Amino acid sequence: MKDFGLVVIGAHFGVWLDGKINQYKNDNILLIEPVPYNYKILRDKFSNNKNISICTNAIFSENNKKEFYFVKENSISKLGKHWASGIGSFDKQHILNHRNKRFQITENDIEKIEIEFITFDNLIKSYEINMIDNLQIDVEGAEFDILNSIDFKKIKINSIQFESKHFDGTFTEGPKLKIIKEKLLKNGFKITQLDKENILATK
Repeated sequence: MKDFGLVVIGAHFGVWLDGKINQYKNDNILLIEPVPYNYKILRDKFSNNKNISICTNAIFSENNKKEFYFVKENSISKLGKHWASGIGSFDKQHILNHRNKRFQITENDIEKIEIEFITFDNLIKSYEINMIDNLQIDVEGAEFDILNSIDFKKIKINSIQFESKHFDGTFTEGPKLKIIKEKLLKNGFKITQLDKENILATK
């Protein structure tokens, strides 16, 4: 079993991770990113870093092959939002819901593939993870399913940072977020609202 300094579920193409990766440069790091063109960027960028593993699965509450939707690579520049490349979901409507608030996306801008979804438990078994110092989750609304599935008796996690704005639907926070906050408090975490979109839970 191995200790990991950093595990990121929804790593995008790593543009916001340089500081964290440098912080944990002497530790094991796992980056999970299912959007194919983002995965390729991560793979190429960190190919010489022996301590960094890149996983292309999506993490969910069950092991299954599912349809996965994301913004087409050639639509990013047209939409004028570089972060649109980070919007991927098993729910196509979630992506389309951004059109009223973030950009004018259409069905023609969305690509669909079938990928392997695995549970968080399967992830830690596959990579023989014993401990995670910092877990980061940004998965467009699937944060609840992942956090709700974590058995804190099986793995030690010192801190968790996660996006909260899509917990109960696109740009909606509600009962699901309350359930996760209660679970984290019960397991000895202190909760801090970092900004209007992100929460940090620390031991």
